[in-house]
Amino acid sequence: MNPSTPPSPAAAAAASTAPSATPIWRTQLGTYLGLALVLAGMVGLFSWLSEYFWSVETFVTIANEIPALAVMAVGMTFVLIIAGIDLSVGSVMALAAATSAAAILQWGWPVPAAAALALVTGLVCGTITGAISVAWRLPSFIVSLGMLEAVRGSAYLVTDSRTQYVGDAISWLAAPLVGGISVAFLIALVLVVVAQLVLSRTVFGRSVVGIGTNEEAMRLAGVDPRPVRIIVFAVTGLLAGLAGLMQSARLEAADPNAGSGMELQVIAAVVIGGTSLMGGRGSVVTTAFGVLIIAVLEAGLAQVGASEPSKRIITGCVIVAAVIIDTLRQRRTTH
Repeated sequence: MNPSTPPSPAAAAAASTAPSATPIWRTQLGTYLGLALVLAGMVGLFSWLSEYFWSVETFVTIANEIPALAVMAVGMTFVLIIAGIDLSVGSVMALAAATSAAAILQWGWPVPAAAALALVTGLVCGTITGAISVAWRLPSFIVSLGMLEAVRGSAYLVTDSRTQYVGDAISWLAAPLVGGISVAFLIALVLVVVAQLVLSRTVFGRSVVGIGTNEEAMRLAGVDPRPVRIIVFAVTGLLAGLAGLMQSARLEAADPNAGSGMELQVIAAVVIGGTSLMGGRGSVVTTAFGVLIIAVLEAGLAQVGASEPSKRIITGCVIVAAVIIDTLRQRRTTH
């Protein structure tokens, strides 16, 4: 290669990371097996503690409750990989649901147009967060924190601070198909597969990883990180809009309080799945494991009669333990 020729984005990303003593495929396999064992262990524990946990009804219920969390976690995975964070996803989900409900109930829009409005609402919110963060070089934590409040207030305004009951207008998203599994779950599953392929097999995905690993190296390689960052936040907002539709379909209502605190669940699922908070490393498939672990943990604690404070304490401890384990694993693989 000519020394004056800038390396490709993939080469820059690869060159910016120090070679690890453990092959990447072995690390990934170990992560998958570790998460699968944790999930199996939790299922076994709660099945032993509660005679009702090990049942088809329980697993179908869990599957039908996680689509909104799963699709937002997909977007958050990309955000964390570029070393960002988006605290506004729960509020964006509520606003998207609120706008679609207002379009159906107050403005007389057809359901497809109202659903499109929800997606556009999420897309616009995410784009604003990304654009402000990039244009003024502000930490995405601060920008998204401001968006969290602004968007939540907008949801209250749109709904007049009252729950809007949409009935079965978009209930097809929550309608059971094979074995009681909903359409929303299948959509979330497809999104996980597509997002993983985008992350691991496309130039855009390699650019995302490269920016999170070493943004300056990517810039020197001729890749402008700014549009990539904005796109990542925009897609995350779009997925939050889709989550709003899924939530409305399941509850048959748009609640302006919906998704309050859900951004913490989303981040927890992604972190438990092994995505680095420092950026540059993550997987959508392992995020899906993280979503399942969070869902099984909540369902199991509910069935064994744990109080709400106890559930929050246990969930918080699990998150901290996941971060510690991930940090130790990262140190081991790089030495």
